[in-house]
Amino acid sequence: MLVRGAPAGTVADPAAADRPGAVVRALAYPALVGRPAPGDRVLLNTAALARGLGTGGYAMVVALPEALPADPPAGPGHLVKARYTPLQAMVLGVDEQESGHHDVLAGADDLAGTPVVVADLHSAVPAVVAGVRAGAPGARVAYVMTDGGALPAAFSRAVAGLREAGWLAACVSTGQSFGGDLEAATVHTGLLAARLVAGADVVVVAQGPGNLGTGSRWGFSGVAAGEALNAAAVLGGRAVAALRVSQADPRERHRGLSHHSATAVGRVALAPVDVVVPDAADEPGGFWDGVRAAARGLCAPAGRHRWVAVGTAGLDEALAACPVALSTMGRGPGEDRAAFVAAAAAGRHAAALLGA
Repeated sequence: MLVRGAPAGTVADPAAADRPGAVVRALAYPALVGRPAPGDRVLLNTAALARGLGTGGYAMVVALPEALPADPPAGPGHLVKARYTPLQAMVLGVDEQESGHHDVLAGADDLAGTPVVVADLHSAVPAVVAGVRAGAPGARVAYVMTDGGALPAAFSRAVAGLREAGWLAACVSTGQSFGGDLEAATVHTGLLAARLVAGADVVVVAQGPGNLGTGSRWGFSGVAAGEALNAAAVLGGRAVAALRVSQADPRERHRGLSHHSATAVGRVALAPVDVVVPDAADEPGGFWDGVRAAARGLCAPAGRHRWVAVGTAGLDEALAACPVALSTMGRGPGEDRAAFVAAAAAGRHAAALLGA
């Protein structure tokens, strides 16, 4: 909708345009639309905001009709992200012919055993990195961002904070996502770029912020986690599944071991992966016993996946030292400790693989 003559910061109620204006938060990506100033009129997309959705739930600035940005300077790069949308972005792909890294990646086919930790939710990324650092403080970690959630890497405050703190060496945006330190056409070249260009010792893969779910077995964006595990294995990496676990989610399908992990790891991941669970000696009790039993089920028949129990001593302290806020579905470690401990355990296991 185009805001015509409305006071700065207000927009007609997106749920009912005939009611008085309301103040809403709007998000603009200057690289796409220019930099808004107070008083500017903006063209907004309010579709997700009107529905009260978490994913996409902002007023999104589509354009500044009276302050259009200058055309970008001519330069290399022909990878088009968010393709065939009005705000498609053209970037220089690390894997394309105009890139200085093309020769490195053109025939690249091997991660040489690099640990690759794959998580369903973006909120797991800081916890996984905290776990890596707990086991290998000097390890160089790169994040490969898939396109199941937010497409712009700039939307992630967690990635920005981890980069600023030196906890992440690089962000590689893949598929339709864009805005990372490196751009890649696919998850496969993103993984190779993380290792061969960014020099990562450990790679963490997850979708951007946000998660599409429909309450059905197959209708969720985290299915791609299983495909990322396959990609890591095909390229000779050591694929590690960070299980989605919750002790506080009000939805039964996500309590204990989430059905997302059960499907992505148990059904989609066809190559053998390490399925990491907290060790019973450190995490006793009925809740964790149930998680461990469910995780063993993902490894059946015997030999399909590798069931790995990891000690959690010191992980709470590692999580507390994280330079960015830990939050999953609006809950922090105080409300849903299991979610973060499970992710951190996967990171600790990846760190242990460096010395194996």
